[in-house]
Amino acid sequence: MAAQEVPRLGNLPKLLSRVEVAEGTMAFHFEKPPGFDFKPGQSADLTLLNPPETDSEGNTRTFSIASAPFENHLIFVTRMRDTAFKRSLKKLPLGVPVKMDSATGSFALHKNSAKPAVFLAGGIGITPFFSIVRQANHDRAPHQLYLFYSNRRPEDAPFLDPLQKLETTNPWHDDRNATLQGHVGRRDRFYQQSDAVKTSKQVARTYLLHRRPTRHGHRHEENAGGIRRR
Repeated sequence: MAAQEVPRLGNLPKLLSRVEVAEGTMAFHFEKPPGFDFKPGQSADLTLLNPPETDSEGNTRTFSIASAPFENHLIFVTRMRDTAFKRSLKKLPLGVPVKMDSATGSFALHKNSAKPAVFLAGGIGITPFFSIVRQANHDRAPHQLYLFYSNRRPEDAPFLDPLQKLETTNPWHDDRNATLQGHVGRRDRFYQQSDAVKTSKQVARTYLLHRRPTRHGHRHEENAGGIRRR
């Protein structure tokens, strides 16, 4: 008689901590399950187990993984909209497990290091790039990376401080040939006339047209359709 196979319940990592990383935006830190492998830029489904409330959208959401593979924990970041899922997630006690599926997605840094990468991010869409650039820095990847990050206000920008520090502390950084160069623009009604945006356009024109880079854009988490490679 064949042995009965015990069904796998999936990864059940516990919530370790939560912290506000921008106005109305929180980062949730979870255990990294044994054997959980992912590439920078990938996402995973999180399912709340027996939440105090639910709605027609269900108890599962897809989040880009904001942490880098070299780290021993997982970070998921979200705008705290007023939904049953977000309210339940915000109230989730520390130490309580959630169900986590395997990482998926092909949004990743290209392999050809001779070709620069230009990242175009807005708001919460920074999450996969935060993983990509930090892993690239950790691995001393030879790629040249250029990040354009747009927010209405600095207070709305998750990870703004660590990204700016990464730009200046990267061991290969100099004013002419930086491994990671960043430019942060502010969006307002004077958007087209702002000096910051004019500078962004000049830099983008230089690296998008003359160096023929691979362009990556991301606008929103919880929506795989919002991710594009150009």
